Amino acid sequence: MSADGMPMDADELTPEAGVRPQHLIVTVFGRYVRAHGGEIRIAALIEMMSALGIDPGVVRSSVSRLKQRGILVSEGGGAYRLSSSLEGVFAAGDRRIFESRRAETADPWLLASFSVPESERPLRHQLRKLLQRLGFGQVSGGLWIAPGLIAEETRTALQGAGLDGYVELFLGSRVSSDPLDEAVREWWDLEAMEPLYRGFVEAFGAVIGETDERLAFAAHVRAITQWRRLVYLDPGLPLGLLPDGWIGVEAARVFAELHSGLEPSAERFVTSVMT
Repeated sequence: MSADGMPMDADELTPEAGVRPQHLIVTVFGRYVRAHGGEIRIAALIEMMSALGIDPGVVRSSVSRLKQRGILVSEGGGAYRLSSSLEGVFAAGDRRIFESRRAETADPWLLASFSVPESERPLRHQLRKLLQRLGFGQVSGGLWIAPGLIAEETRTALQGAGLDGYVELFLGSRVSSDPLDEAVREWWDLEAMEPLYRGFVEAFGAVIGETDERLAFAAHVRAITQWRRLVYLDPGLPLGLLPDGWIGVEAARVFAELHSGLEPSAERFVTSVMT
């Protein structure tokens, strides 16, 4: 998700050094603050972010920008929480990030067809961006496709954006005779995904066994922030339609091991700061 709670755009998929403080703060709120009552004082947030090498001034300015954008809400007394309007978005993000889901080849496909009047032309771009962010591939101008397992997530996202009235969603099977794996490679840019997944494996594979609580917290937050950028690229495409030895599978394994291995120590660090 981007700093506004939505999945990140492909052009935001930068190396680890390019991650912005706002992205890290959203991860801290989404993964930890929500689990600890939903509210955090700025002093505690600054202490957490110091573990990530972020200066207090940068934390305060980032929080101010997130507040201006309606992502964070001030609770008074120097405390903040996520806007309640984003809870559904973050719940959907939790499922996409932390629950491993992959369709089978025989499962139904989700088709999204939209038509926008010329008088509302800017909405076309908004719709395309939303479907792209959810991981849809493009079959043609107004027809997009994804595994059926993200149907409910898609419906919720469209409703939340006020765009559901412009889109028809269908679940069905493909009957064309051309090989489906070749079609998938036309609908999704798998070649562009591969180095991004490989970069994640190379960046985080060595920190799986970190036990220091402060370092584990920092590694966990950075890993989640990076993974949430990648997990929306592949919306659970059937493994049989992906290239042999698909690096996305290894990246998912690394993230799962990172999450299970780092979270207990990271949680202890958060608890010590927030209590």
